[in-house]
Amino acid sequence: MVTVLDLVSKAPRVRHPEKAHRPDQEVLRKPDWIRVKAPVSKGYAETRDIVRSHKLVTVCEEAGCPNIGECWEKKHATFMIMGEICTRACAFCNVATGRPLPLDPNEPESVAKAVLQMGLSHVVITSVDRDDLDDGGAQHFAEVIRAIREMTPATTIEILTPDFLRKEGALEIVVAAKPDVFNHNLETVPSNYLTVRPGARYFHSVRLLQRVKELDPSIFTKSGIMVGLGEERNEILQLMDDLRSADVDFMTIGQYLQPTKKHHPVKAFVTPDEFKSYETIAYTKGFLMVSSSPLTRSSHHAGEDFARLRAAREEKLKKRADALV
Repeated sequence: MVTVLDLVSKAPRVRHPEKAHRPDQEVLRKPDWIRVKAPVSKGYAETRDIVRSHKLVTVCEEAGCPNIGECWEKKHATFMIMGEICTRACAFCNVATGRPLPLDPNEPESVAKAVLQMGLSHVVITSVDRDDLDDGGAQHFAEVIRAIREMTPATTIEILTPDFLRKEGALEIVVAAKPDVFNHNLETVPSNYLTVRPGARYFHSVRLLQRVKELDPSIFTKSGIMVGLGEERNEILQLMDDLRSADVDFMTIGQYLQPTKKHHPVKAFVTPDEFKSYETIAYTKGFLMVSSSPLTRSSHHAGEDFARLRAAREEKLKKRADALV
């Protein structure tokens, strides 16, 4: 996949040298229910120009998100901080792996200016993994949150974080900055971790989400997975239970799409009816919000979903109060 960053460079990047040794995997043809329009709208071009003018990176481009045309047309973008190079090499991910550059001290202000210029009422901030940093980038996350709060105080902030594995005290730094939504994706079921997400630990991620609620119960928590990676249905249901045991509010479920022939193959294309079934079951388990469809992604419709999430919590609290009368 070629990104904007490739086009502005003198020479194309080798995006995945760490995956070069892997045997080629067949890239399956997508079914009819997974079709998106090419990004050609005026709104898309305006969003692209704002991102470029502030020299920012978006996960929309780096991860090859299928919803980029729809989101950028509405001037919605997910900013990816701390560079474009990740210290891990997850088998599903299209973000480049390697040795990252030092953090840009001007990035928090640049992100805040872009949020202001785009007129965002809700913004999503994510990052690459930065295992090379003592705090995994926690302080940088906090500085970005504070910069946005100072420049656009009415904007609600959702963060999608790495797992801060073996980074003592990092989570506390991020939670203290008080994002409105703390999202950390489990990505897949535990049986897939060795092949799909080898640098991570499933139960560490579950505990991370649980710890957020312990530190600040007012923060909404969220987590997402991809299906079509070879998981079994019962494993997904157990994962739902694990998330609810951590008091996670919002779950997203989307179809895994193979970025290149060097990435993990798609084992199955899950039908829209199966996605609807997962959504129904997840609601019975107590999630405040569930988004489950082939093109669901963590940041897709994030602003609208946040409004619904807040309303769902208020309704739950009202019912609880009425029951005590």
